[in-house]
Amino acid sequence: MPLQNRVDPFGEILDLPLRGLFTGNRGIIHDPQTKTLKSKRWTSKAWLVCNCSYKNVRRDVMATRSWTELFFFDEATALAAGHRPCFQCRRDDADRFRAAWAMGNKTPLPSAGDIDVVLHKERLQSRRKRLNMLLSPLNELPDGAMIAAGGDAFLVTKGKPYRWGAQGYEHATTLPFVDGLLTPPSTIRTLRAGYRPLLHPSVNALNMLTAV
Repeated sequence: MPLQNRVDPFGEILDLPLRGLFTGNRGIIHDPQTKTLKSKRWTSKAWLVCNCSYKNVRRDVMATRSWTELFFFDEATALAAGHRPCFQCRRDDADRFRAAWAMGNKTPLPSAGDIDVVLHKERLQSRRKRLNMLLSPLNELPDGAMIAAGGDAFLVTKGKPYRWGAQGYEHATTLPFVDGLLTPPSTIRTLRAGYRPLLHPSVNALNMLTAV
């Protein structure tokens, strides 16, 4: 039985069996005795995306009152949920994200705390996921952006939408009415400025099939 620690693009924490490319956290939100989540879904504004491997340290998931290990299908999923790269275990990626953030959002080079303050305002609305207005055509969104449509999440890459699912991305032959942007606006501008999130390999496989 999988633990409730998989994050979807809406920021919900689910008990899906999918394997993730990244781990991360939002603070301590679990009970180590039962390895179940408490009522809170965050205790820190620093919502991180971390490498699953770091300095050969192996953690027993949800075993102690340390940070609650969450898992993400890929980096686009994590960014859509409102997370950002960790400045400790992913320093190079975090520096690239910060530089693209400054360029895209037209700000001085921000600290991690500066980014967290902005993202916290953009990712939540009354403690639920905020959907932001889509202000550009779908094919003009940067690679790695995610939208909500018909209650589902869709990744946009190379101008095409792919439905997010527990087993991987799927071709979207038709797209329902778009409800809004899942990826926070400041992160969208960061992607436009050149930051490229790591996408799940299932997207590349679908792109290859399309090209044949």
